[in-house]
Amino acid sequence: MRLLIDLWEGIKIAFQALRANKMRSFLTTLGIVIGITTVIGIHSIIQGLNKSFYTSISALGSDTLYIGKFSWMSRTDWLEARNRKNITLEREGNAIKEHATLVKAVAPTVSAQRTVKYESEKLKNVQVTGTTEDYAITSNIVPEYGRMLTKQDVDHRRSVCIIGWEVADKLFKNKNPLGRRILVGVYKFRVIGVLEKRGSFLGYNLDTEVIIPIGLFQKLYGSRRWLTIEVKVVDPVLIEEAKDEITGILRRVRKVPPREENDFAINQQDMIADLYKQLTTALYAVAFGVGSIALIVGGIGIMNILLVSVTERTREIGIRKAIGAKNKDILWQFLIESLAVSALGGIIGIILGFLLAKGVASATFLSATVSPISVVIGIIFIGMVGIFFGIFPAYKAAKLDPIQALRYE
Repeated sequence: MRLLIDLWEGIKIAFQALRANKMRSFLTTLGIVIGITTVIGIHSIIQGLNKSFYTSISALGSDTLYIGKFSWMSRTDWLEARNRKNITLEREGNAIKEHATLVKAVAPTVSAQRTVKYESEKLKNVQVTGTTEDYAITSNIVPEYGRMLTKQDVDHRRSVCIIGWEVADKLFKNKNPLGRRILVGVYKFRVIGVLEKRGSFLGYNLDTEVIIPIGLFQKLYGSRRWLTIEVKVVDPVLIEEAKDEITGILRRVRKVPPREENDFAINQQDMIADLYKQLTTALYAVAFGVGSIALIVGGIGIMNILLVSVTERTREIGIRKAIGAKNKDILWQFLIESLAVSALGGIIGIILGFLLAKGVASATFLSATVSPISVVIGIIFIGMVGIFFGIFPAYKAAKLDPIQALRYE
């Protein structure tokens, strides 16, 4: 009970001191506000990014490989990689399909961006993907209604397409798109399916896609485009064995000499995840670095204002000691005052950090998740700053000689 009374008295004295010096208190707490806002805001944004990133990347599948000219995390000179022989359906695609024993689906893909129209409605910069019937397996996609491509569609180069959820929503509003014809660029296609809503991945809208047979794509939009081969492995456990098997097949069909490096790349989602972890780790480091500097500045400000407060209230301290206050009572009072100043800045910083995260989420493709751990981090920082930078002024106040303090003018 005595502890609660002392705590309440200390808090009242602390806020009386803050009210008495409003501008000084504002400037003192500003560093705390900036530091906590930075830490909470960026932590919330990264938490949201983590959630959306791993949800999106799981859709790619941990058992899918992507074969192309370029490595996603290339350390090879870009010009050297650009001059490699193109990946082709006839050579590499068919070789993998015929000779690989650890794969269950092979889907070559090639893409371009076109404007898609239906009657008076149109949607710009839609990704048009030319592929085969196995694309549904390698990309883990299913139609919400309608159907996917069949072998007959691909073999006969039928003018049919599957459209993304947003394409259907923007072009057809409340109409049923199945069976209707749309313009993809300047060519007409009949809609046979609409994909389920998939959301975004690293800022790319997965719902603005149109899928057509690869042979028809190459005929209409040109065959001199970079082609990627998506390969679904029979079991995620065999991913490394499958990579070795495909590497051997590709080196043979591309006639790569034994001592030369591969002139192709085999990519997988783990590469994106590893890069993402590196980027977020760096972002965390920057956030906590900036936040820590601001908190140190704020903490020094708290220490300065308390040292000034000790000087201004020297006589008051002497009177309190003369009527029975112990050193620990004075120490406790100034520590509470330090924590109160830190807490005030911290609470404002936590609120502003959440608002910053939400503002960034609403203005950009970045998402933000306000989690309890963000609040815990903020509270820990507040407590550390309040105690660390308040202990010296509090100790100085507690050690004042009461006789000398009473004589202080």
